[in-house]
Amino acid sequence: MANIEVTAEPRSVGMSADRLAKLDTYLSGYVERERLAGWSMAVARRGQVVHASTHGMADVAAGRKMAADTIFRIYSMTKPLTSVAAMMLWEDGKLQLTDPVSKFIPSFENLKVFKRGSSTAPLFEGLTEPMLVWHLLTHTSGLTYGFLMSHVVDEMYRKAGFDWGVPTGKNLAEICDLLAELPLLFQPGGEWNYGVSTDVLGRVVEVASGMPLDDFIGTRICEPLGMVDTSFFVPEEKLDRLAELYGRNPGTKKATPLSVAGAAAKSKPMCMMGGGGMVSTMGDYMRFADMLRRGGVADPTVGGARLLSPRTVAYMASNHLPGNADLSEIGRPISSETTQEGFGFGLGFTVLMDVARAKTAGSLGDFGWGGAASTTFHVDPVEDMIVLFMTQLMPSSTYPLRPYIRQLVRQAIID
Repeated sequence: MANIEVTAEPRSVGMSADRLAKLDTYLSGYVERERLAGWSMAVARRGQVVHASTHGMADVAAGRKMAADTIFRIYSMTKPLTSVAAMMLWEDGKLQLTDPVSKFIPSFENLKVFKRGSSTAPLFEGLTEPMLVWHLLTHTSGLTYGFLMSHVVDEMYRKAGFDWGVPTGKNLAEICDLLAELPLLFQPGGEWNYGVSTDVLGRVVEVASGMPLDDFIGTRICEPLGMVDTSFFVPEEKLDRLAELYGRNPGTKKATPLSVAGAAAKSKPMCMMGGGGMVSTMGDYMRFADMLRRGGVADPTVGGARLLSPRTVAYMASNHLPGNADLSEIGRPISSETTQEGFGFGLGFTVLMDVARAKTAGSLGDFGWGGAASTTFHVDPVEDMIVLFMTQLMPSSTYPLRPYIRQLVRQAIID
């Protein structure tokens, strides 16, 4: 079991314990007002964990407190793991970023692109260029999410069974074939839009590796990093560590259990979704983030295995949007508490490009991502720092947790 423990005094790495305490004060307020059931927070700098705290309950009804080994649904924080998996195969020579997706998923050969019209009377056009693996990693594929509810194509996704989930009874190969029947939002490479790109990338990983996605991530990423509690579901013997999933009651604004949605994590899914299906712990995900901070190599205390070249990690954490644009210039708006201005997108992560334009705390080149239940992480190569936060409140745009966490961590740096 991988738990996070403080390994150094904050002042030894240029941080203030008193100032880090402001994080706990701010976040605890959400629990006291019953906006969050509970949370876990960790900050590491220069390879040392200098702040680790928990507050509140993992499951209010069951009377279980938030603990160091609590298991969380990480939703879209699955995406960085799938992206790392794809880049490991890139390093193995099993794929190229310029490979057409149809090389791995034949049904993607003749995709159609929405041109105009309604969901009942749409007009399509053909591809002007094939969808590439690079488009999946950068979310410039033209794929979307049904739950975004911002375009006719989103509505078509929902009608086809792609809302917050996917059609039942299908494996990932079958799901990708169904997605190939739906229109793209735009021509691949033309814009940025958050969607099922990383789910499709998961199928590319399966075909390129000859392994199911969960087996590849488990054996090639989780095992070398000692991530013993990270998988696509929580086995029965660990269910007493799984946090409850919550949403905001529209009347009282209090955190209210979403038991039906939360139950999906309790059994092995038929379809392993590379864009949002995993569960993890603070300790496990910190090991993954630390591997990225170290340039692709695990901490020596867990064997020091190299997963990626440091050049590959730096390449992933570079802005890959056409014309070096930021998300506000090339991206379709999504509901989020963080701005798109000043942030680009790399191969699986957002990348901070312009601190002033973003109007948020951070360093040029820091990268990371979050999940639908308000979880988030980022790695700051300039400050040699990792910030990790876990809770279970959907959707992530309910409260402005991420920008406040950023600024409260930054104000604690005193060197």
